[in-house]
Amino acid sequence: MTPDLKVADTRFFGHPRGLATLFFTEMWERFSYYGMRAILILFMTDKIVHGGLGFNDGKAGAVYGLYVSMVYLLCLGGGWVADRITGQRRAVLIGGIFISLGEFCLVVPSELFFYAGLVLLMMGTGLLKGNVSTIVGQLYAKNDGRRDSGFSLFYMGINIGALISPIICGYLGEKISWRLGFAAAGAGMLLGLVQYLWGSRHLGTAGLHPASTGDPEQDQRQKRNAWLAVGSGLGAFALLGVLGALGVIQFTATGIADGEGWVLLGIAVVVFSWMIGSRGWSPIERKRSTAILVLFVASALFWASFEQAGSSLNLFAERNTNRMVFGWEFPAGWFQTVQPVFVVTLAPVFAWIWLALSRRRLEPSSPAKFTLGLIWAGLAFAILVPAAKMTGHGAQVGIWWLTATYFLQTLGELCLSPIGLSAMTKLAPDRAQGFVMGIWFLSTSIGNWLAGRAVSLEASMALPTLFGSVAAFSIAAAVLLALLIRPTVRLMAGVK
Repeated sequence: MTPDLKVADTRFFGHPRGLATLFFTEMWERFSYYGMRAILILFMTDKIVHGGLGFNDGKAGAVYGLYVSMVYLLCLGGGWVADRITGQRRAVLIGGIFISLGEFCLVVPSELFFYAGLVLLMMGTGLLKGNVSTIVGQLYAKNDGRRDSGFSLFYMGINIGALISPIICGYLGEKISWRLGFAAAGAGMLLGLVQYLWGSRHLGTAGLHPASTGDPEQDQRQKRNAWLAVGSGLGAFALLGVLGALGVIQFTATGIADGEGWVLLGIAVVVFSWMIGSRGWSPIERKRSTAILVLFVASALFWASFEQAGSSLNLFAERNTNRMVFGWEFPAGWFQTVQPVFVVTLAPVFAWIWLALSRRRLEPSSPAKFTLGLIWAGLAFAILVPAAKMTGHGAQVGIWWLTATYFLQTLGELCLSPIGLSAMTKLAPDRAQGFVMGIWFLSTSIGNWLAGRAVSLEASMALPTLFGSVAAFSIAAAVLLALLIRPTVRLMAGVK
């Protein structure tokens, strides 16, 4: 698809027709992810006699944090594999197959299959999540003013899936059978794969081939080296699995989760040191990499707050919130639909606002939008402090407390998440778009890890203190980022 055709294609609400294919692919992938996430920690903490795993809060929080952080960490490897070996299109297909298999592994009543399913889900999402966003960016010419608006529409598709899935998977899981809830999540991903294969003809050449250096021999050499690296990595992982199964090495979920935090930090330091300090990048690319670093840190702090929806806030919904409606207690997982409802409702509004401000040359910069996102995230937890104090006396609070929190979080999400996706496609060098999108999801990985660890703090820290600390930290980060807006915009080197 040539740049001229990209500009001319307005068949999907003024955007390229291929956006519809990716919209629905991501919708069904998010159906699978959020449906499973709505019941994951509840399933782990439920008693064995009720069909759960019987984990205590600390172990469940560690496994949850490990899973959701690895899902996004592996987007870094998934982007690299797409750039070097498969291209984004094929990576998305393989990832969807892995996700389906992983969900169906969770259906099997075995702790071994439970962990195997989580591994497949991590690998599959790592291949699919970042690469489908990269393809969205490739549907537009470099200076196409529709890009931020297009990502806002794409983001609405994400949240339609996130809206539907907790209703279906949450009800099936909590009221009938946990296994049935996981099976429904797997079926959703299969529907997404069928739609993706059927609609891929509308994508043109976007994501069809691996990134090229311009030298065929060097491309082949890079591909061989990449296959060697992938094989070595899988071999090392298999070896660790065998040693753990034989008892040669002792692994615990909590120990692995604790160690993962240092791994995530180490990866971030190495990646940004290379991108900012290596001579393999041009001066402009190094400046833009520094801008990516600023947005990366802000994103990680935002997601550390936001992603507690599936961990500490999910347990707050189950244990401390009155969910009775007309004499019937609705599933705690249904609270996971509140944010998607707000996103689906407000995403078109935000897309219109950004376009209207852009036409008048008044649109805030990406760092300014990120600052707003952090402010809303802090306020979302601030309003929960009095609610948490009420539950300290044995009372349950009304549903409106969590509803208000999720509303404020959604305002922050729409100021940060789709804008971040768009910014990465513009700041990334052409030869490393998948890799840079993986870096963006590494920030989400760190945030998810922190959100999972917050569950472990509930046993040692009063809820008002925990929620107040999250609020104060988010707002302090927003103030710091506000001071860095102008320097960061200069580092973006002309990218709007």
